[in-house]
Amino acid sequence: MSRRRFATGLRELLTPGVNGSGGTVIDGLLFRFSVFLVPVAIALMTLAALAVWPARFANDGGQGLDFAVVADPGGSFEPHQARARLAGLPRIGYLDTHLSEAPFWFVFDGPLSPAVGGHGAQLIEFPSRHAREVSCWDAATLDPLGRGSRASAEGGVRQAKAGFFLIPAVAVPAQVLCRSQFSGPARLTVRQWTEGDFDLSIAEFHRELGLLDGGLLILTLFVLITALINREWIYVLFAAWLMGNLRIAALSAGFDTLWFGHEIPATWMFLVRKFSMAAYCALTIMLFSRLLAAELRQVGYGRWLNWVKWSNAPLMLCALVLSYGQFLPVFWLLSVFSVGSIIFLMVRILMVTRSPVAIWYAISIAITVGANFNEVVAASLGIKALMGLFNSVTAALISSLMAALAIAEQMHQERLGRLRAEAELRNTYEAIPIGLFTLDTKGCFLRVNPAMRTMVGVADFSGRHWGEFFGAGTWENLDDALRGRASGETEISVMEGGQRRYFLVKATATDGHVEGSLQDITQRTLAAKQLQLLADHDPLTGILNRRGLEVAFNRISDSTLCLAYLDLDRFKLINDLYGHAAGDEILIQICRQIEGALEPEGFHFGRVGGDEFVIAFNTSDMSVAERQCRAILRAVFSEPFKINAKAFIVNASIGLIEVTPGILLTEAISAADRACRTAKEGGPNELVVYRKDAPVFAERAEELRIIQQFGTHAAPEGLVLHGQPIMSLRAPFDSLNFEFLLRMRDPDSGLISSAYKVIKTAETSGRISLIDRWVFQRALEWLDEHHAALVNTRVVNVNLSGASLNDMHFVEDIFAMLAQHPRAAALLCIEITESVALHDIDTSLRFVDRAKQYGARVALDDFGAGYTSFSYLRHLPADALKIDGQFVLGATAHPANMAIVEAISDLAHNFGMQSIAEWAEDISTVQAMVEAGIDHLQGYIIALPQPLENLLAACSGADFIQDPVVAAYVKTLQDIEPWGLPELGRRDLH
Repeated sequence: MSRRRFATGLRELLTPGVNGSGGTVIDGLLFRFSVFLVPVAIALMTLAALAVWPARFANDGGQGLDFAVVADPGGSFEPHQARARLAGLPRIGYLDTHLSEAPFWFVFDGPLSPAVGGHGAQLIEFPSRHAREVSCWDAATLDPLGRGSRASAEGGVRQAKAGFFLIPAVAVPAQVLCRSQFSGPARLTVRQWTEGDFDLSIAEFHRELGLLDGGLLILTLFVLITALINREWIYVLFAAWLMGNLRIAALSAGFDTLWFGHEIPATWMFLVRKFSMAAYCALTIMLFSRLLAAELRQVGYGRWLNWVKWSNAPLMLCALVLSYGQFLPVFWLLSVFSVGSIIFLMVRILMVTRSPVAIWYAISIAITVGANFNEVVAASLGIKALMGLFNSVTAALISSLMAALAIAEQMHQERLGRLRAEAELRNTYEAIPIGLFTLDTKGCFLRVNPAMRTMVGVADFSGRHWGEFFGAGTWENLDDALRGRASGETEISVMEGGQRRYFLVKATATDGHVEGSLQDITQRTLAAKQLQLLADHDPLTGILNRRGLEVAFNRISDSTLCLAYLDLDRFKLINDLYGHAAGDEILIQICRQIEGALEPEGFHFGRVGGDEFVIAFNTSDMSVAERQCRAILRAVFSEPFKINAKAFIVNASIGLIEVTPGILLTEAISAADRACRTAKEGGPNELVVYRKDAPVFAERAEELRIIQQFGTHAAPEGLVLHGQPIMSLRAPFDSLNFEFLLRMRDPDSGLISSAYKVIKTAETSGRISLIDRWVFQRALEWLDEHHAALVNTRVVNVNLSGASLNDMHFVEDIFAMLAQHPRAAALLCIEITESVALHDIDTSLRFVDRAKQYGARVALDDFGAGYTSFSYLRHLPADALKIDGQFVLGATAHPANMAIVEAISDLAHNFGMQSIAEWAEDISTVQAMVEAGIDHLQGYIIALPQPLENLLAACSGADFIQDPVVAAYVKTLQDIEPWGLPELGRRDLH
């Protein structure tokens, strides 16, 4: 206890009126007399009794007698044999049996008369508490003097205190022969008493027994009641330890044969003793580990303590199966380990934590160990005074008291912790910026904190109802939130000073009250609403963005509605010519005018792109939606938009569709976008309307069906390859070159049709690489499989989409396929669309170079339709140029087209490339291509796409010509002298 705490306690004792113990003079005097004078008087009286006053049960302790002793290992000696063995043996004062359970025979000299000095009859005591039985004879005549055991007694031998005593009928013989048997670490001694002193020693024995039993029993009951009241298991553990302490002290004092004054049956005695010792060891360890749990966590050694705990398991087992003599060595060994460990850990705790609880518990252990050591020293030196003042009984009481003080100190620490927590809670309650309140079950205020008063702006809440401040229905909402549950929360809002405030209420129903908190979440709510506004609206124009449109669309998509897609025509020019600031200002003006042209509350208007907008009409009447769209085109885009001194003419196209219930917003926007593109083709400020039965929806459904056929990593089923011959215009009958074309077999009818829809859908859905991968794999496998039959085949074309060319994983797969099929790769010519190839010239160059490393060729497809750049073409090592079919198809009808074809032919020859013309459909086109110097021709006039097995049966592309006029003309080309071209090497397609 600290000096400050002692002074505080003393001041409280001396000033009772301050703490409420008494208010009048007589109360103060009686309080001081009771708590100060009386305890001091008791302490002084106790000191005087111990130091000066005579002891009520004082005795001389008896006189020790020397004796000769001999062991009987086999237990077969008769009295006359034992007497003969004892003759001439030296006399000793005591004998330790060392756990031997064999009988011992001993002889000693008895007193010559029944009375000595007038102090009463003489008797002999055998005080060992480990003695099981004692039998005595007259050493001279071998007449029995008596026999006693723990179960019975006869003759002059009887039980007293912890052992036995012999009282002669008339006089003790000159020599007495006795036989005794022991269990445990017995010490054989013989003491001579006068009858009066022996009676006093018995009275003192029972006084100590009553003192120990009564003191520890009262303390145990007090602790047990405390445990039940506080519902603390550690107090139950302490009560059990006190009972164990009682049994160990009784064992040490020699009266453990009794259980609260009742004799324990002899057959149970040693089992109870063993169990008591083992249980006491376990209780001591558990009390130590639980009482000082916090301190033990600080010093560590948790694994060591677990070993100490586990040592109790074999100890308890040994108590059940071993005899008492066998059990004791095990108990001593394990108890030394346990006690030594506890002492070590206690020293560590005192060094590290200086815990008051540990100090009291250390004193308790020290007293227990010291008392046992004191008894050994006192017994060996014969210092009776020490044993009288500090023996096992007083040690048990004092050690139990010290342990109780340790428990009390822990309770004190917990109480101080609770007081500190209460003080902190009280301070927090007063200082926390969140409003705290307590209501009764009817919603009336019982208590509020200062923050609540400040938040509501009311000083006195006494007796006032919740609804007075937050509205009549808010209490019902809070009560409903708590009904059937321990806690609940709700949000409320109130109007205050023309502004709305928002509060979050959390409440808990406990013991007929409602404890809760009120938090002002006005700023948070407004910020959340602002964030929601930003999340759902376009930051520039303030109208809905794509997410906001989706939310609004999902609310109304259960019924038929109308959706318009509006796209501004050539709006990018304004940004490019006048800057984005001007463009942004025009967009804002357009949005305001569109909203003004629409009927109020009947639409959701949003921006889905830079200059693209969507309007979702809350109506299923297409005529109404169409009327509003035309009103927008008339009102908004018929007049120029003005910014400063500039005026801008902006046109728009609108696609309007009828949306059926259940359709996704993305699908609806896609269909409306398609309608808008159709409108854009019709000129500025046009409107195209698609009703729900329009073909575009059937086409979209077909696209979705096709998309569903695509697997995660596989092309749809039903794809097949055909080949369309590419005929040489120089030697039509010398080669069989062709292009692989994709077709699709209908699973129901088995008919083969164009795969255009599949390809288009794959491109728009991002799955075209699956198609290309399938085509390349099947083409290479087929070429490898039929390589021997393709004797006249010089080159086979296969098309590669632009999206696949930009997919690095796909490109690597293509090269891996080429590496696996080197013979097929030598025949392959990969067609790349011109616009794709020249868009990223570096990527295209790398692809062409790697393809040539595997023996493949490369051709530029649709040449002339894109943004051809001759400078790029000069550095791109392609093998052929494939002229766009639009120029070939109208070559004879439009001289300009023919001029372009001739220019591309000359360009190809100058760059050392072959030229290929596709879409040839009549004899005039064939003749025109020959005159223009084209190298190869492809089209329906030569051959339709053929099943691949048909190609295996032909020798050249000309074999497929059906028109006799064309066939006759082509035969004339076989005899034409080839043009004088430079050596083409790998670029030669023949």
